[in-house]
Amino acid sequence: MMNGGNIPDDVKRFILVSIASVPHLEAILLLRKEKTRDWNSSQLAQRLYVSEKTADDLLSELHTAGILAEDDDSSGYRFQPQSQDLVQMIDRLADIYARNLVEVTNLIHSKTSKNAQRFADAFIWRKDP
Repeated sequence: MMNGGNIPDDVKRFILVSIASVPHLEAILLLRKEKTRDWNSSQLAQRLYVSEKTADDLLSELHTAGILAEDDDSSGYRFQPQSQDLVQMIDRLADIYARNLVEVTNLIHSKTSKNAQRFADAFIWRKDP
């Protein structure tokens, strides 16, 4: 673990590289928790207390990142990461976030600092080809 923190280094890298904001994380965790449900931007906006436009952007970005899949009629999204490694990383992140909410939130917000950015730039979360 880096600097005695409660977040393992690989999870820190994932957060710094792959989680753009707290709403992104909250959307991932909500859809993970209710993985059999399809979500649209209106439903997500209500649950996360964000605008419908923000929810639409979140869903689109998480789909592009390979975390969500579109439902059959393209009217919503569901939690369906593209790889088992990604599922495992998100499961670990969910567990760590439940126990270290403030530390994870602070790490997400720290992404604007030079040190956090340099650390993140050293690693890239790559999807399998």
